[in-house]
Amino acid sequence: MARKPSKRYQTASKMVDAKKSYAISEAVKLIKQMPKGKSDETVDLAFKLGVDPKQSDQMVRGTVALPHGSGKNVRVLVFAKGDAADKAKAAGADFVGFEDLIKKVTEGFQGFDVAVATPDAMGEVRKLGKILGPRGLMPNPRTGTVTEDTAKAVKECKAGRVEFKLDKSGNVHVVLGKLSFEPVALEENAKAIIEAVVKARPASAKGKFVENAVMASTYSPGIHVDVNPFIRN
Repeated sequence: MARKPSKRYQTASKMVDAKKSYAISEAVKLIKQMPKGKSDETVDLAFKLGVDPKQSDQMVRGTVALPHGSGKNVRVLVFAKGDAADKAKAAGADFVGFEDLIKKVTEGFQGFDVAVATPDAMGEVRKLGKILGPRGLMPNPRTGTVTEDTAKAVKECKAGRVEFKLDKSGNVHVVLGKLSFEPVALEENAKAIIEAVVKARPASAKGKFVENAVMASTYSPGIHVDVNPFIRN
């Protein structure tokens, strides 16, 4: 039996016009006005994209540097040796190593949010594909997580660079920030995310790329966002 929505959720739902697509500023204003819980909820943007996730040439993946960060303490793990390892540690990486870290992850360690690796480390790190892949944590050159410049990657991840990737249903979910953020911070983060997703459109995609976009906090109803101002014909 489905759980009955909470009174707070029901109250918030009545504030949303389900038939309307809101401008970013309107959506942010509305979500900030909704009844709040005790925790500082995470706000995210979810996109339904007009691509076929089964086609490899229609994969949508990328990164976006959030101007105001994600509000989350990002735990960064770096697979590296020598100078690259030293620079990663100096930049603030939470876990740095090579054979020892590969063994630790193989044994079930999951206490990190982003994995970075140097190109020469990838030969061994690829063996963790069945572990890191399903969690979306496999280092990838396209997202800047396979690099010689480990210090830069660590700093960007810590500062608020987030990854996004198409799921099996053709959706993309991206963390926008925290409900406690100032409205302008949420607006600017949202604009950066929408621009990044639109830019990531595969050349093989046909027709309408962004079918809809929805903003929501952890326990709020979704608010449809108008992305038309960001679509370049």
